[in-house]
Amino acid sequence: MKFSSLARSFARPLVRCAVPALLLAAGLAQAQVVVTGQWVRATVPQQKATGAFMQIKSPADVKLVSVASPVAGVAEVHEMAMDNNVMRMRAVDALPVPAGKTVELKPGGYHVMLMDLKGQVKDGDTVPLTLVFEGPGKERSTVQVTAPARAGAAAAGKPAKDPHAGHGDHGDHKH
Repeated sequence: MKFSSLARSFARPLVRCAVPALLLAAGLAQAQVVVTGQWVRATVPQQKATGAFMQIKSPADVKLVSVASPVAGVAEVHEMAMDNNVMRMRAVDALPVPAGKTVELKPGGYHVMLMDLKGQVKDGDTVPLTLVFEGPGKERSTVQVTAPARAGAAAAGKPAKDPHAGHGDHGDHKH
């Protein structure tokens, strides 16, 4: 056996293993989205909406493209921003998470809006959330998290002047 044919005989199995391994590694980078500090604002009886907050970090550029929770009929990523000296809230189609950067979903900024609640979210409850991320090649990955519910302004360690506090029923929100 010549050296070149011997090299080819070793190379073929390596290539057969290396290509799937590289594809798997690319998928794993997508799957390594890390969610920390997640929590949901507890509600009062009859309240139909609340917010969920967290920090998201990814080793690769991804976008948060959808959210779901069994406690809500509708879950959307929202942005709060000043518009002509009025705080406005609106749904966003996708929230970019740049590689290596932490994106914070917090009261008064980007957050997950849980609407059409199926019941009261009480202090101490845990709320399951399913987050769907999309990579640059349109590949999608899902991250499941459980967020504890916390009551009032103390939930975020913030003073009572929380800009999200008046949006409990979400009645003044327009898409």
